[in-house]
Amino acid sequence: MKSKLPIVILIIILSVLYYLFGTDYMNQRREQKALASQIAEVTQMLGEIPEPPQDLEQRLEIAQASLAAEQSTLPSEVDTTQVIDAILRLADDCGVKAIPLATEPWTIEKIGEHGYHVFRLNLAVEGGFSQLVSFVKRLENGEFETLIGENVSVARVTEVSGEESVAEEIMLITANLDLAIYTQSPNSVQGA
Repeated sequence: MKSKLPIVILIIILSVLYYLFGTDYMNQRREQKALASQIAEVTQMLGEIPEPPQDLEQRLEIAQASLAAEQSTLPSEVDTTQVIDAILRLADDCGVKAIPLATEPWTIEKIGEHGYHVFRLNLAVEGGFSQLVSFVKRLENGEFETLIGENVSVARVTEVSGEESVAEEIMLITANLDLAIYTQSPNSVQGA
C-alpha cells in the first residue's frame, strides 16, 4: 500500500496541474480568437481608408503660397490721416458731403487665432441717392482693401431750394457709416 500512495498522490497532482494548465490554455485560446477577430475588423477598416492623394506635397505648397499671398495683401500699417483724406477726396469726387464724426484709437481685435489692428471711423454722408450709392461702392472697392462697412443707417431728407415763388424740392439721403480698416498686428508682422 505504501507504494501505491505516492502514485495516487502523483496522479492527483498531475490531474490538478492538468486541470489548471488546461483551463488556462482554453482561456488563452478564447482570448486569442477574440483578438484575432478584432485584428480582422481593424484590418478591414484600414483597408477601407482611401489612399492619400499623390500630390499632397504639391497641394500643401500651393496652399502655403496662397496663404502668404493673402497675408501680404493685408497692410502692416495705415496712416489714419491718409485714410480720412482719401475718404473725403472720394466723397468730393462722388458729389457727396462727408463729415468724419468720430474715430476710435487703433485697437487689437482677435479673429480666430489671429490678432489684427483695427481703426474704426464713423462718417456722416449726405447727397443724392445715386451719388451716395456710387460713394459706398467706390469706398468698398477702393484704395483700402481691408476697409469694411460694419453698419449703415440711411435717412431721407427733403430740402427746399430756390426762392419761394420757384421753390424746388431736392431729395437728399443722409447716411451714417461705421467703417473699420484691418491691418496686421505687430506680432503677425514679426512672425511672417
